Amino acid sequence: MTSIRRARESDVPVILELIRELAVYEKEPDAVKTTEKQLQQALFGENPSVFAHIAEDDGGVQGFALWFRNFSTWEGVHGIYLEDLYVRPESRGAGHGKALLRTLAQHAVENGYARVEWAVLNWNEPSINFYRSLGALPQDEWSTFRLTGPALREFGSAVPARTA
Repeated sequence: MTSIRRARESDVPVILELIRELAVYEKEPDAVKTTEKQLQQALFGENPSVFAHIAEDDGGVQGFALWFRNFSTWEGVHGIYLEDLYVRPESRGAGHGKALLRTLAQHAVENGYARVEWAVLNWNEPSINFYRSLGALPQDEWSTFRLTGPALREFGSAVPARTA
């Protein structure tokens, strides 16, 4: 039986382990730079800006959802942006992912949030089919842009030209 709970500070090592497993699944095994200290600070520091839920059963921790609040200027209320949802391969199909998403949806409804949204890799058909089965729809009219790495440093370090 799946149990969903808020992450505790003692979960930080297993959350990082799951993040690394997710990176392998997404074909980016060397991309994770996050440390336990960074996760601890983000999730449990003085002003937490990120939140996590844990899915567990008799076999221990099977998955997690890591999320933060966003804001809709059109709706005038917050929403949830799901950064990561991951269930260990051997535990998929047991309801852990659905229970995690339902928990976030309930949190959104209880708090008057307008939406729960996330991104999925275009090649990840199993996840896309799972999300569709829940009633989630892709936002095909939007494209995600990202400024990162050298481009971010260059753009963020540039001194804008003064105008007269």
